[in-house]
Amino acid sequence: MRADPGPSPSPRVEGGSIVGLWRYPVKSMMGEELNASDVTRRGLLGDRQFAVVDALTGKVAGAKNPRKWGNFFDFRAAYLAPPQAGSELSPVRLTLPDGTPVTSDQPDLAQILSKEFGREVTLARARGEEKSSGATAEEYWPDMGGLEFRDTVTDWELPAGTFFDLAVVHLLTTATIDQLRSLYPEGRFEVRRFRPNIVVATGPDERGFVENDWIGRVVEIGDEVRLRITGPCSRCVMTTLPQGDLPKDAGILRTAAQHNQVNVGIYAEVVADGTIRRGDRVTLV
Repeated sequence: MRADPGPSPSPRVEGGSIVGLWRYPVKSMMGEELNASDVTRRGLLGDRQFAVVDALTGKVAGAKNPRKWGNFFDFRAAYLAPPQAGSELSPVRLTLPDGTPVTSDQPDLAQILSKEFGREVTLARARGEEKSSGATAEEYWPDMGGLEFRDTVTDWELPAGTFFDLAVVHLLTTATIDQLRSLYPEGRFEVRRFRPNIVVATGPDERGFVENDWIGRVVEIGDEVRLRITGPCSRCVMTTLPQGDLPKDAGILRTAAQHNQVNVGIYAEVVADGTIRRGDRVTLV
């Protein structure tokens, strides 16, 4: 009797190519667009390495609760020197809303940020420990159909030793952006609203929320990096906030809620380190 060979392995599928790379040195602040980045088990090197912390409550501050913190997107963060694997990270340059530059290592930074946010804060660095740190953050849920909560603020615990919301890498395809634009033409759907690490340009025949079908598979990027897609990326009020010339628009989140269970993009964990670059091919295995 012939043994049951089991399920056939999934075929290799060309997923597209990288057209955008982003790193966000300080959680919730605007970040920096890259041409290349080292990728470690903690995601893109230097990503979400710092966060503003409420000195009174110990909670991580951020754009998920704009009623309390104002617009984090008026701040920008970038490393003074590109991070290198195996080397100490350089200080971060923070550009304040009025254009004033400060750095993460200057002794009066906490006072400067406290004045900007109107409450006592510090700038903390992720410790990278495997055990839970108990760090929590707050999220405001607008009064909108399709959300898990409505017109309330909830807390959640961040992954151990990090300032990530849930996973260390976030991917988004151009097909999904195009799908959202077709569903809500009045809205300005741009990549920066969704703060991905990796933007993948899919082929002209790929339409709809194509990343949904990537969940559970492994993505090869270039010659070295392998990512396991762990789940969808559920969106929040951050996507509706103004940034630069993008207006405030609740329709951005409402469209995701109505047509894709509030999801835009996917989360991933790193299973093989390496370097990724704009233009690298993306393959599903």
